[in-house]
Amino acid sequence: MAETEEPKVCRILSLDGGGAKGFYTLGVLKGIEGMVGPLHKRFDLIYGTSTGSIIAALIALGHPVDEILELYKSHVVEVMKYWLPGNKTAALEALAADVFKDQDFTATKTNVGIVSTRWAFETPMIFKTSVDQAHGDKPNFVPGFGCKISDAVQASCSAYPFFRKKTVTTSDGEAIVLIDGGYCANNPTLYAIADATNALKFDRKHIRVVSVGVGEYPAPKKSVFSAMRWIGYLFTVRLLQRVLEINTQSMNQLRHILFHDIDTVRISTRYTEPEMATDLFEHDLTKLDQLWQRGRQSFREYENALRKIL
Repeated sequence: MAETEEPKVCRILSLDGGGAKGFYTLGVLKGIEGMVGPLHKRFDLIYGTSTGSIIAALIALGHPVDEILELYKSHVVEVMKYWLPGNKTAALEALAADVFKDQDFTATKTNVGIVSTRWAFETPMIFKTSVDQAHGDKPNFVPGFGCKISDAVQASCSAYPFFRKKTVTTSDGEAIVLIDGGYCANNPTLYAIADATNALKFDRKHIRVVSVGVGEYPAPKKSVFSAMRWIGYLFTVRLLQRVLEINTQSMNQLRHILFHDIDTVRISTRYTEPEMATDLFEHDLTKLDQLWQRGRQSFREYENALRKIL
């Protein structure tokens, strides 16, 4: 009698948005990479929002975590140091052009989902790799809507009004105005699971999810800023952070309610120590190195749980 073939397992890696706090994400991923090897070979579907979209796209293209970390040190810090939206946007465009060049979604080595938000329709627009991920209109599917990876990542990271809106042109010639994916799904895990269950047709018991956040931190102290900058920070950056954090927690709660039977490891530690105060526009490399180290520690805390599903 022939042996029964074991059913294929779908392994999902989902990466939250959070600006410079992506250093924490990279710390976690360094541990996972050491455990399972190249991440693009281990995960069948990699989703990312905002800073998570940069990391997701680079992993899907085959880049190791150490290389992505060096790119973050040289590019993300440069983007976050500017105050004016025009300067931030120009630095983000330079990052995307230098890192992704002219590559499109056919260059990825595993399935990917890059989450952005349509400005006019107030709905998500998700750049995907494979027609197998499509939930409908499959005959007209084009990887990444025909856009370059650099354009998709810029759109996902365009946290308006701190960045300018990003206009992309699809293969159909449609000009679409996009903003940060964090406004609709800062934690993109639900969208990834929807792909796995509804589009890729995996049974829930054969899905494994690793969802990595950016950690939670106290807000920086007032003394860091001039009076005027503090007022701007109080009513803009802190508000944006709160919106993204509420979105993140809501999506995670819904994931737990709707897909509690899917094996999932969620990693995003909360820190309350005053010295860990930071925000998504952090550009102090010393502080960002602390986030990286906390991410490494978080991996160690979840190592056994990760081994069980990976």
